[in-house]
Amino acid sequence: MIQPKVVLAFSGGLDTSYCAIYLSKIKNLEVHAVLVNTGGFSEEEIQEIKQRALTLGARSFECVDETTHYYDQCIKYLIFGNVLKNNTYPLSVSAERIHQATAIAHYAKKIGAQYVAHGSTGAGNDQVRFDMIFNILIPGVEIITPIRDQRLSRAEEISFLKSNGVEMNFEKAQYSVNKGIWGTSVGGVETITSHSGLPETAYPTQRTQEQPLDITLHFVGGELVGLNELKYNNSVEAIQELQKMAGPFAIGRDIHIGDTIIGIKGRVGFEAAAPLIILKAHHALEKHVLTKWQLFLKDQLSDWYGNWLHEGQFLDPVMRDIEAFFESTQIKVTGKVFVTLAPYRFQVTGIESEHDLMSAKFGSYGEMNTSWSGEDVKGFSKIFGNATAIYHQVNQSVL
Repeated sequence: MIQPKVVLAFSGGLDTSYCAIYLSKIKNLEVHAVLVNTGGFSEEEIQEIKQRALTLGARSFECVDETTHYYDQCIKYLIFGNVLKNNTYPLSVSAERIHQATAIAHYAKKIGAQYVAHGSTGAGNDQVRFDMIFNILIPGVEIITPIRDQRLSRAEEISFLKSNGVEMNFEKAQYSVNKGIWGTSVGGVETITSHSGLPETAYPTQRTQEQPLDITLHFVGGELVGLNELKYNNSVEAIQELQKMAGPFAIGRDIHIGDTIIGIKGRVGFEAAAPLIILKAHHALEKHVLTKWQLFLKDQLSDWYGNWLHEGQFLDPVMRDIEAFFESTQIKVTGKVFVTLAPYRFQVTGIESEHDLMSAKFGSYGEMNTSWSGEDVKGFSKIFGNATAIYHQVNQSVL
């Protein structure tokens, strides 16, 4: 008898390990495990995950490297937009899940699978993101979600795995860690409270650097292309090198509290040294080279773009429209940004660009000008406030 095929989005963690056994042993399906690498796995880790998937009953294992595509289609625009959810979170997992789901959908179509499965719970955003992408791209394929459907606790999953002879670091599995090129999320018992912070040991990158370090980021057309005196073949390499450089300072750690797609509040810990440094450095450069109204409109669209991406609506064509606007704003965003790294923090100290609009030949803020006279300002001030002056004179308003 031919077993129906199911493509399982597999990371090798607690949830997807449970799913692999459940789908093969309980549901009697032919499991094809797919790891979508978005820049968070080494070759050694990929081989370990492959071995685990096959040991747990998967018929096959495939690693799909989406890192470059993920950058080109998404991360680049998060940088262009300086996108931080609630001024805190660089959408590390939000953005990543969309591209993982898309890759899984394409693979399911490729092998003619009747089912797709993911390890999302019923309380978070990922279930919606995966389901929506699957419903849009592979509408005839049935979605299976064992953890959500059975309302399993992590303790119950661990008990099931142990009863099936699975050996893994269950103490480490108490924390859900999702690592990608645009940051690493960390969830645990502390993040389901409103008051507890994550312990130092929960973060994958431990602090080893003490002495402050000055670095220079090179941007061309809004994209990071170099660090200090080194230029890279592509921005992916530059981001990865910056993470190696800044991560040991324990920079970019925080806990994000936000509104989930399903209407409840949620907390997640994260570490994202490179993303936060890049976003702040890029924004500093933009403030020097873009006009007042370019910056104003970008702020409005960036917030909207980030929220729509967070809620899984990446395939909405309006996102391509906003990306086209972002692209057009980056033409002059070229230059150097100077940053100082220190334990748990960093500081953007300045920029250098041939497109810098803060040019001394037009005047120095708070000191002198060369383009207008005092009489010019008197007239301008009267006209600029004229509409409000008329309102107060007509209505005899008093504050």
